[in-house]
Amino acid sequence: MTSEIVEQRAAMEQEWAGKTVCDALADTAERFGDMPAFSDRDGADPWQTISWAQTREQALELATGFVELGLMPGEKVAMMLPNRVEHVLADLGVMHAGGVPVTFYATLAADQIAYMAGDCDARIAVIDGAGELARWEPALAQLPALRRVIVRDAASCPAEPRYLSWADFAALGARRLTKDRGPVTRRVAAIRPDDAVTLLYTSGTTGHPKGVIITHASVLYEVATATTSGNARPHVRWVSYLPLAHIAERMFTIYLAISNAGNTYFCHNASTELVSTVGQVKPTAFFGVPRVWEKIQAGIQALLAGEQDEAKRAAVAKAMDAGLRYVRSCEYGQSTPDELAAEFMAAEEQVLRPIRSLLGLGDAEIVVSAAAPLPPEVGAFFAGLGLKILDVYGMTETTGAFTTNTLEAFKLGTVGRAVPGMEVKIADDGEILARGPLNTPGYLNLPDKTAELIDEDGWLHTGDIGSIDADGFVSVVDRKKELIITSGGENISPAAIENLLVAHPLIGQALAYGDKRPYVVAVLTLDGEVAMPWARARGIEAGSLAELAAHPAVLEAVGQAVDDANSKLARVQQVKSWALLPVEWTAESEELTPTLKLKRRVVHAKYADTIDALYGG
Repeated sequence: MTSEIVEQRAAMEQEWAGKTVCDALADTAERFGDMPAFSDRDGADPWQTISWAQTREQALELATGFVELGLMPGEKVAMMLPNRVEHVLADLGVMHAGGVPVTFYATLAADQIAYMAGDCDARIAVIDGAGELARWEPALAQLPALRRVIVRDAASCPAEPRYLSWADFAALGARRLTKDRGPVTRRVAAIRPDDAVTLLYTSGTTGHPKGVIITHASVLYEVATATTSGNARPHVRWVSYLPLAHIAERMFTIYLAISNAGNTYFCHNASTELVSTVGQVKPTAFFGVPRVWEKIQAGIQALLAGEQDEAKRAAVAKAMDAGLRYVRSCEYGQSTPDELAAEFMAAEEQVLRPIRSLLGLGDAEIVVSAAAPLPPEVGAFFAGLGLKILDVYGMTETTGAFTTNTLEAFKLGTVGRAVPGMEVKIADDGEILARGPLNTPGYLNLPDKTAELIDEDGWLHTGDIGSIDADGFVSVVDRKKELIITSGGENISPAAIENLLVAHPLIGQALAYGDKRPYVVAVLTLDGEVAMPWARARGIEAGSLAELAAHPAVLEAVGQAVDDANSKLARVQQVKSWALLPVEWTAESEELTPTLKLKRRVVHAKYADTIDALYGG
């Protein structure tokens, strides 16, 4: 470890030395108590906002409620709710009681709930309503240690001793705290930086999910690096919509929000409410996984393609060309000529900012992508709109990002440089390794898996293949276990192929396959939000996506998209045959994780006959 990294690490650790997230919330409530913290609503109701002072007081009330229910320090509380204020308050309440909040993905089936709740020995569960109850009730017989179930929706709460409505639970905590603040004060004082602040289960692209231990210290170190880099601005407006079981959303919505005293607006259902929520809130910072950016791109491209005025289309194309050239000139090591700066400012004023404003991102100063590398074509498209999407890289096991692009130092197509105090290197086999304060202490109940994750020298093995350039910028190629090795011995990254395929607006998802086979094939789906409008604009009538997937004009367009992708690939990477499925892939249909990454094993098994047919089987 170099002296520079030692100094960086010491500076980051000193900022929150001896402190916990509870201390951070107390500090924010004292300094910015009257400022808005969380805004929520149901349906078309007006936004209801609580301040930072109210947030901390309600957290202490709920913590007192958990203590009254018998929660002991270190015990786990399972939570399954949408992104809403009660979810965050419950999380903070568990934390202040000395317990460990564990958010479950809302898409889990009953057997998965039983496995995870049993694995972490959850003693209390906090769930949303009838939909969650239907999946939890079959699991409860297998969870004798789970004493109480708190249900947010009172109308769904069974009138049985094991259940308690959210309203009654909150009232219990408030009454007890009013009488005596001592118990919760003592609980908070006993929490240490190395204690678990949460337990997050990996979304499980393979096998059973693993419980990742995240500490107060690693969270506050991540907060310090994000603040130092400029990626976490004070008092941001934020839209929370990705699952809070996802480390990145949790960092932004809970921990970074506490540190920068931001105002978070909750979107309960991303699939139906995200566009309208972003349009109303006009966030000053925004985070999306690559699939979210791809869908936004596809929507914009569909609108632009539908523009009948050639002069307007030409003006947008010219402005976006200026935007891309300008953003590229801002990359690390580059400089912006005065003429280009002036050309960009004119394009920004007349075309680009108005387009971003239509998306609700006109005020966004920081836009971030994570969870998987952002396809270069997607980053370049948004650069054309004047947006510098800062791609960052990390995983649950590293408390989120351990490399990051910043506005001052970024390169499109990379995931940035190591954050201060973290070491990153490439192993002999190309795997990306990380070492430093952001690394998890390990997996819950899985010492063998922990030993596989972190070696004797403290290097965490990410499972990703990548490279580091001369300036320290990291590029991620693909998952180590997902590389295709053809029967001819060629090593091929499926993601490199898939990114080119989904660059076409019509293609929603793509899976490249070719392991132990003579060549690569692809299984494709249409983008449901783009395909139907695309068809109507061409006079194609179709009653369903399945019908559209069989239409000759659609097949021709998809075939052209495959040819275009092949033109940018080496011969061994090119897709020799493909199939367009009559369905979309979602987390609910199991082909995607809740963070919209491909579950390759599921697709391979589910569409084995389709894949075999592409090889003439």
